[in-house]
Amino acid sequence: MAILAKGKMFAAAAMAVLALATGAQAAASCGKTGAGFEAWKQDFAAQARSEGVGAKGLAALAGANYATKTISVDRGIHKAFSGSVDDFMRRRGGAAIISKGRSLKKSNAALFSKIEANYGVSPGVLLAIWGMETGFGSAMGNQNTVSAILTLAYDCRRPGFFYPHAIAALKLVDRGALTASSVGAAHGEIGHTQFLPGNVLKYGVGGGNLRDKGTALASTANFLKGHGWRAGASASANMGAIAGWNSASVYQQAIARIATAIDGD
Repeated sequence: MAILAKGKMFAAAAMAVLALATGAQAAASCGKTGAGFEAWKQDFAAQARSEGVGAKGLAALAGANYATKTISVDRGIHKAFSGSVDDFMRRRGGAAIISKGRSLKKSNAALFSKIEANYGVSPGVLLAIWGMETGFGSAMGNQNTVSAILTLAYDCRRPGFFYPHAIAALKLVDRGALTASSVGAAHGEIGHTQFLPGNVLKYGVGGGNLRDKGTALASTANFLKGHGWRAGASASANMGAIAGWNSASVYQQAIARIATAIDGD
């Protein structure tokens, strides 16, 4: 659950909610069940068109389904970040992430050296996020990305936060970076480190194919740099940048611990 929250909720979320409330981005009434989803899609299509979404994106929107599994996962999201940092790390396999992260740091030394030279971000934090999010690419999700993100933009819980990501997902379909059948995590996150679609547009590098590990890791470094990562400083001294990635305190602390252990190897 990467950039979401991944409460993945930043100041932009508050701004999006405000915009939605004032009608600047309103498409249609939100819903608490799938009953109104098809009608909402029709209204959303008009808004998407006005924001520059093209034929491929609109076709993907038309074919999207209400994602019941996404709603189920979203309703239990806070449980995933409950308890102490030690508890969280045990649940998420922190020790295994450190062990494999150290090995991958060595076997991909040239890649991490290039990324650090370009973005100033050390290998440890990238490996910590990669391991935490998808088990180093072994579990990138099997939920339809367009359906998931549109469902969350329609759902009454946080429509303002997910609205811009839904528009972005459709634009990524237009660009060919996603298709109507692309799959990812339950909240619409994409690739090795689990980017939300709007962040793919803003921080994705190398064409935005985040199912390629090098592209995903470089894009993650670009995201962290864009959120204030200070080159040469430790992960614990860069908590603000890590908080940009995920708003949950236990997640941030776990990433800092894992990153420090990997970088200190």
